[in-house]
Amino acid sequence: MTHGNAPAAVPRSTLVVTAHAGDFVWRAGGAIALAASRGEKVTIACLTFGERGESAKAWREGRKLDEIKAIRRAEAEEAAATLGAEVRFFDAGDYPLLATPSLTDRLVEVYRATQPDVVLTHPVEDPYNGDHPAANRMALEARVLAQAVGYPGEGEIIGAPPVFYFEPHQPEMSGFRPEVLLDITEVWETKREAMECLAAQRHLWDYYTDLAVRRGVQLRRNAGPNLGLPHKTMAEAFMRPYPQIAKELA
Repeated sequence: MTHGNAPAAVPRSTLVVTAHAGDFVWRAGGAIALAASRGEKVTIACLTFGERGESAKAWREGRKLDEIKAIRRAEAEEAAATLGAEVRFFDAGDYPLLATPSLTDRLVEVYRATQPDVVLTHPVEDPYNGDHPAANRMALEARVLAQAVGYPGEGEIIGAPPVFYFEPHQPEMSGFRPEVLLDITEVWETKREAMECLAAQRHLWDYYTDLAVRRGVQLRRNAGPNLGLPHKTMAEAFMRPYPQIAKELA
C-alpha cells in the first residue's frame, strides 16, 4: 500500500550463491523460507547441478550425464519453489568447479540485478569438497566487483551487503564456528518438505534434521530462559566474514 505519491517499498532481497543443486536446501533452507515468508525476494545462484560429485545414486542406476543434470535440475526447482525462492542455474560443471571470467561476469550481473541486502554462501574451508570453497571465492569476488563503478556489465552497482556463511557438512573439519544461530522453527516443516524434494540425496534428510535439532538446543541455551522458545526449537548456524555494523551492542 502506498500513501499519496510515495513509491511502493522495495522488498528486501537475499542472494544465495551455492555450488551444487542441493546445497542451498540442506544448509540454508530455513533462512530462505523465513525470508520468503516475510515477503522478501530470494534468488539462488546455483553454479552446478552436482551432476558428477553429488549424484552417486543416479550414476549407480546407469543414468547418463544429461539425464542426471535434468533430474537434479528438476529437484532443485521443486525445492526452491517449496521454499519460496527463484533459482538460476549456471551449469558451470562440478568436480571440479572452476572459476572463469565469463562465470564471474554472470555472477556480477546477478548481484546487480538482485541488489541483495543479504548474501548467503559457503565458508572458506572444506577439505572434503573443493567446489564449496570455489563457490565461496567466486561469491565474494563477484560481490566486490559488482560494487565497482568501472567494472563492465549491465545493472546498477550494489552496496556492501552483509555475508553469512552457512554450515558445511563437516563443520569441525572446516574451521566453522556457529557465530549466528537462526531460529527456523516456524518454517521447519517447509524446509523438511524441500529436503524431501532431493531424492538423489535421501541419505541426508535425517542428518540435516538432526543438525537442526542440535543447533536449536544451542540457540535455546544461548537465548536464556525468558524468550518463550518452544521446547523443540529448530535452528541453522552461520558465520560472518565481515564486521557487523551497529549503533549499540545487543
